[in-house]
Amino acid sequence: MNLTDNLRDTAEHSPNAVAIKMDDAEITYAQLSGLAAKTARWLRDLGIEPGDRVAVSLPNIPHMPVLYYGILWAGGVVVPMNPLYKDREFAHVLRDSGAKAFFAWNGVAEQAAKGAADAGVTFLEVDPATFIGQVSEHAATKAVDRAGEDTSVILYTSGTTGAPKGAELTHANMIRNAEVCASESLIGLSSGDMVFGGLPLFHVFGQTCMMNAAVLTGATLTLLPRFDPERALEIIERDKVTHMGGVPTMYVALSQFPDRSRYDTSSLRRCVSGGSALPVEVLHAFEEAYGAMILEGYGLSETSPVAAFNHADRERKPGSVGQPVEGVELALVDAEWNEVPEGSDGEIAVKGHNVMKGYFGNPEATAAVLRDGWFRTGDIGRRDEDGYYYIVDRAKDMIIRGGYNVYPREVEEVLYGHPAVGSAAVVGIPSQMHGEEVAAVITVKPGMSVTEDEIRDFAKERVAAYKYPRVVRIVDALPLGPTGKILKREITLS
Repeated sequence: MNLTDNLRDTAEHSPNAVAIKMDDAEITYAQLSGLAAKTARWLRDLGIEPGDRVAVSLPNIPHMPVLYYGILWAGGVVVPMNPLYKDREFAHVLRDSGAKAFFAWNGVAEQAAKGAADAGVTFLEVDPATFIGQVSEHAATKAVDRAGEDTSVILYTSGTTGAPKGAELTHANMIRNAEVCASESLIGLSSGDMVFGGLPLFHVFGQTCMMNAAVLTGATLTLLPRFDPERALEIIERDKVTHMGGVPTMYVALSQFPDRSRYDTSSLRRCVSGGSALPVEVLHAFEEAYGAMILEGYGLSETSPVAAFNHADRERKPGSVGQPVEGVELALVDAEWNEVPEGSDGEIAVKGHNVMKGYFGNPEATAAVLRDGWFRTGDIGRRDEDGYYYIVDRAKDMIIRGGYNVYPREVEEVLYGHPAVGSAAVVGIPSQMHGEEVAAVITVKPGMSVTEDEIRDFAKERVAAYKYPRVVRIVDALPLGPTGKILKREITLS
């Protein structure tokens, strides 16, 4: 078993179908398979053995899937990194993963090379103008067989609670989750479909749900290196995109884009959202603007990522992340791993084919979250009578004000209901009187205006007295991570 089995199968029965597209550049499945086989030979010549870790740091350009599948073809383990990392961050991941080589885009070569030097790792610069030529100089080699339980990818978590940890995902994890994602009840991909590639491929959402699912089915992935709503609409119209994966901030940007009516987006059939909770107001605004349904799902890097989904062939419940996907179980547990009483909030735990092996080289961190095949996510959720799950909030994001628990997600949903609010984040700030105080940071939609007092009063009318934000700040933009998720840890309030 090797994750590249999907690529080889598709290349055999649809060799001339376009696998990867970026503007006028196209790579067919036969070409992608051939380039992966030649990259594997290059890696062998560099001394890479099956099981060795190879790091990559590229934006969404065609060279990323070439390297990704080439490393796997050689039997190696892919360690993807965000190109926005600084040298210290590169060095940490390289050291922690024990990577033997590091391929990085020439646009970040200075920081990447310094990080590699600090970690003592072989550095190879990827110049898009010459890289495919370098790969083509090598002879093709056979794909290395791997066991299902062998590690295929190590994904480093965001490090919100300390140094980033590497989640080890196996070939079986990644293959099965791609199959589930591509199935008709979830994303519903097939040969000839056009998949929007705006989610970073160094992140598990983009890898599994977009790239690996497209390769499995023979669909085309059309890449956008950095998300911009106008460029996204141009690509959707030009390439007749049928399927889109995105995070809530992408859907916010598209639904609020003032000139959206100039673009023909009628090809869009199905959109999926993940990465963080999708406010119901955003879902409705996007669907009204584009006429395409959004199905919300749930998962983490540690779960490959998809664990739950609003299935296309079942009732959709806006605000819910749906039901467990095929082969996966979910439970709500307390601090001692006991299931909470029915109707109570609890920490979501996941068990199934998607759960990671553990954190690479970190048995203590692994033991803290894995028990008997169950992974505890750190997310607080609730389950309704139909088995649909709702994310209440991250356990570590919960605000305790005067002894009362305040879940930011609930307050954010209220704020998104205000017609002038473009995006919102609710955080806790220190308070001598209450321990923590509720604070809201918002952006305002283009062409609209609102005061901080108006936002405070709007929330006060709609939530209990201990929940509404006493502190409100209006800013030009909220800090975003590589997938477009709002980074609450980087929000500062003066």
